[in-house]
Amino acid sequence: MAMTRADANRAFLPEEVGQLIIQPVQRESIAFQTATDVPTSAGTFRIPIVAEDPSAEWVAEGEEITPSDAELDEEVVTPAKVAGLTVITRELAEDSSPAAAQLVGLGIARDIARKIDAAFFGNLPAPAPTGLAGLTGVQEVDAGQAWTNLDPFAEAISRAETAGATLTAFVGNPADALALTELKEQTGSNKPLLTPDPTMPTRRMIQGVPLYVSPAVDEGTVWGYDKERVHVVRREDTTLAVDYSAFFTSDRVAVRATMRVGFGFPHKASIIKISLSE
Repeated sequence: MAMTRADANRAFLPEEVGQLIIQPVQRESIAFQTATDVPTSAGTFRIPIVAEDPSAEWVAEGEEITPSDAELDEEVVTPAKVAGLTVITRELAEDSSPAAAQLVGLGIARDIARKIDAAFFGNLPAPAPTGLAGLTGVQEVDAGQAWTNLDPFAEAISRAETAGATLTAFVGNPADALALTELKEQTGSNKPLLTPDPTMPTRRMIQGVPLYVSPAVDEGTVWGYDKERVHVVRREDTTLAVDYSAFFTSDRVAVRATMRVGFGFPHKASIIKISLSE
């Protein structure tokens, strides 16, 4: 980590990067919340894939067992750099109060988290990594022209199970989450069709699967996936830098954070895209 002043706030020292940047990003980012977080110190991370299992057979006692090999493959993930920059007053930068440092860290973390989610659920151009919207081979469920019931989600769960996966999250746009929340059990009833999570009253459940909300998801689309089969690969070289020179004339300080993140989707058939018809 680079600094231009020796008397910069201790809150910006390297040992504080985890508390100020990494942990807040993990809390703010829906991608981190719903996928498997994989830290790595390498430039690339390889996810092994069993393309075809070895075959077993029934044999009589004493008979030879025919050997077979598993067909192995791998997905190579190269984390790309995502950066956040904020400008604060010198007084705030030099404040020794933990609350001041936390305020700065949260602001940068929210910025980075938004960009990670935009890439994870979208299909942004390079250097951003390929996200869900850019994948081929995912399963698709047509939900009709409007959200009227939860049948498409039951179908999504079934399709994932057929592929050998168990959905652990649905993620949709806030507008779609609202429309689903407003569905009632029957005409004239005020009881919502979605079930609450007893352990988290504010979280919504669809067929027992948590529904998360992110504005990074396109309106009219809900993604369903198994956390164990979706990876957010995070390089361990997250940095936080403070510079007093860039905004010298206004007596302000630039604070920059960088993370390197990539996504791994080794089992695309277990990812379900539920979409409204256009």
